[in-house]
This record gives sequence, structure tokens and C-alpha cells, in this order.
Amino acid sequence: MKNELKNKVVLITGASSGIGAALAAEYARNGANVILLARRIDLITKKAAELSRKFNKCIAVRGDVNKDGDLENAVKEGLKHFNKIDIVIANAGIGVPGNLEDLNLAAYRKQFETSVFGVLRTIYATLPELKKTKGNLCIIGSVNGLVSFSTGASAYTMSKFAIRGLAKSLSLEFSPYGISVTHIMPGFVDTNFNVKPGERAEKKYRWLKISPEKAAELISQAIKNRDLEAVLTRHGKMAVYMERFAPFLLRELGFLFSKIFK
Repeated sequence: MKNELKNKVVLITGASSGIGAALAAEYARNGANVILLARRIDLITKKAAELSRKFNKCIAVRGDVNKDGDLENAVKEGLKHFNKIDIVIANAGIGVPGNLEDLNLAAYRKQFETSVFGVLRTIYATLPELKKTKGNLCIIGSVNGLVSFSTGASAYTMSKFAIRGLAKSLSLEFSPYGISVTHIMPGFVDTNFNVKPGERAEKKYRWLKISPEKAAELISQAIKNRDLEAVLTRHGKMAVYMERFAPFLLRELGFLFSKIFK
């Protein structure tokens, strides 16, 4: 893949940690230039410098997908350095936990602001450049975008269902421009997602998870293949299969799952 990605320019949101940071390393290692975007400028500056020393040139741009104008600024900065953008990965996301009775409308809006409208801001800002390069748009969703198998995740699940619908629609809309749209449903990945600053990630159930590096490898392959959709993990694929062919069983497992992971 290295020769295919040489001189390609990749913009990644939520690049400060987890899947986003692993994707930045995966693309830089394989010959691409990377624009790392996140709120934590200290983390992505350090990461960009490290990748630039080892591989191709990478830059860090402070940006919040919740703020109008931040993505446009990131695109301008990227074009100053690289003159184009070939691949855009909308990875930034959050998870607002809680049962409906414990949440209010503000909590649901918070979830959608990042996980839905943040993706839309990313797409609006980068679409003109992707049209020029006939590039690739990748939206990082979740297996929760197809199945709901635990309680306390209605806000997150709603947002991921919305993202899957968006990806499906845009794959048709953007096809005349030569832009591929790939929707990724990772399943469990061993990251600090939803871990508050100062807290440590749970070490339990790591046997269910794949590493961010493995996830990044699979995502980059799906983008290269211009796949419409990809489920990364075995348990994720099993959940999707059960949703289609044995939804009643998945529901019962969901109740059990909620008790185990409570």
C-alpha cells in the first residue's frame, strides 16, 4: 500500500488518541502526508512531530468539530502545506451514556452535535477538495449503527443510526464526483473512548477488543478498496448477522450483555 499512498494527503478528525492517532500513524508509515485535527493541540503537535521525523510530513491543526469554521480553517492550513486533500476520515466522536429517564434533551443534543453535526461540518469543509481529487470520505460509525444490544446507550445508538443513513445516502450523491464513501463499524476497540481525564481505562473484557493499530489497518484497507461499509471485529460481524437473521436472540443477549457490562 505504501506506493499507492505516496504523496496522498489525509485529514483525520479526532486524531489525538485511539483510532484517530492510530490512523495517522498507519497512513504516515505508508507514505501519506497527514493533517491531524483535534481539540488537544498539545497531543497532536507531539504526534505530528514524531510522525514527521520517522515518515512523511504531518501537521497538527487545533480544531473542534462542534465549532463552525474550525474545519474550514483546518482545510486552509492543510492546503498551505500540501495543496490538496485525497482522503478525509471523520473520526471524532463521543458517547453520552445513560437511560432515557436519566437524560434530558440537552444530553441528546450534545451527542448529536459531535457525532452527527460534527461529521457534517467535516464533510461540508472538505467536499470541494475531495471533488478535485476524486477522493475518499470515511465515516467512523459503530456496530450500534445497526444493532442495539445494551441499555444506557440510546443517545449514542441514535447518533450512529443517523450516521449510517448519512453514509448510505452520500455514497449515492457523491458517486458522480468519483468520491467513494466508506462507513466503518468498528465494534470494541481497546481505546480510552469515554474515559474521563485522569481516569484509567477498564482492563476488563480486553479479550473482546482489537487494538487501535489493527483497527487502523483494517480501516485503511476498506478505504483503499472503496468499500461501502465494513465491520471490523468478529463479535461485531456476529451481532450484525444475528440482527438480520435472529433478532429475538440478539435481544435476549442484549439483556445479558447489559447486566454483565453494567
